[in-house]
Amino acid sequence: MTISHHHEKHYIERLGWLRAAVLGANDGIISVTSLVAGIAASGADQEVLLVACLAGWISGAVSMAAGEYVSVKSQEDIEKTDLALEQRELHHNPEAELKELTQIYIHRGLDAELAHQVAVQLTEHNALAAHARDEIGINEHTLAKPVQAALSSATAFSLGAILPVLSILLLPEHILHQAMIVVGIIALAILGIISSYLAGTSILKGALRISLWGAAAMLFTSWIGTFFDLNI
Repeated sequence: MTISHHHEKHYIERLGWLRAAVLGANDGIISVTSLVAGIAASGADQEVLLVACLAGWISGAVSMAAGEYVSVKSQEDIEKTDLALEQRELHHNPEAELKELTQIYIHRGLDAELAHQVAVQLTEHNALAAHARDEIGINEHTLAKPVQAALSSATAFSLGAILPVLSILLLPEHILHQAMIVVGIIALAILGIISSYLAGTSILKGALRISLWGAAAMLFTSWIGTFFDLNI
């Protein structure tokens, strides 16, 4: 008899870090480039733009890390609370919990006898894991990981924010404002392509979605900057 070792790698396994990384990179490109583009439109020189860019980079990366950690930590706290509650119920009311699990499997399409057998076997194997997965909806692929989310977001934000820094350092001053926006839009399109590829979705739609929103933000901020005709 031939035993087949079939393994499917699902995209949901990337959820924990991919969401935070895409959000961080997107925010790093859009917010920092928009910030500097708005200041550039007001007439500021390269030194002021560089200082503003670095400040936006540092504050943004720290903010993204803190925001991701706090929000995902809240999710983790809820998961832990629910698991503790379920563990108490399993200890005090094991029969009621077994019936509850059986009903879940019946609603999913199993007949009553088979549903009961499945519930019994899964309870004997790992009761808490069965209830966490099938009753609460908690599984290992979607567990909250606050530190991972914070590091992914801050790192991705920094990678996005470094682009306007390089633009300021490398591009000629007379085309800096327009060129910086073009670089930002191209970077967003590339980010959209990469994130769509990793998520297994349409590359074209991903690139257009993220670059159009970013272009709108950058152009709007630049337009606001023109109201302040400054030569700092």
